[in-house]
Amino acid sequence: MQRPWNLPSLPVYSLATYLDNGINMNICTYVSPVSMQPKIYAIAVYQNTQTLQWMNRTDEAVLQLLHADQYKLVRTLGQKTGITFNKQQWLEKNHHLTLWKTFPALSGAAAYVRLKKINTISIEGDHILFLCKALQYQSLSANILTTAILSNKKIIRI
Repeated sequence: MQRPWNLPSLPVYSLATYLDNGINMNICTYVSPVSMQPKIYAIAVYQNTQTLQWMNRTDEAVLQLLHADQYKLVRTLGQKTGITFNKQQWLEKNHHLTLWKTFPALSGAAAYVRLKKINTISIEGDHILFLCKALQYQSLSANILTTAILSNKKIIRI
């Protein structure tokens, strides 16, 4: 039987962070809206990552809800660190980027949310929690990538 936290099939996101005209992206599944008005998201970012370093140094990011067809991006964006692997270069080379509201973002995502960081919470464990206010958003598809799809494709184990 699966562990309780693996029972629900969760949406898969990529968090795009920006610093010094550069872009980095990771994969996030520990993401939840926590307020309706204003719309606030809680996003857990893994320790010892470039995403965490950049989130600590900037106030804005773009949360991208991945389309079901984007499952192949997870191995690169989620299983490689931007500290040792240039994700921007890889994304550009493979034509995965577009501009959304002037921000470089993944082309073909199901939805985009421009975020402003409002609080950072260090918690016991392997993630840091960020509370972010949604400034802008756009939904493009209901066909989203989930952890169940990643499990079926043998990309993750749950």
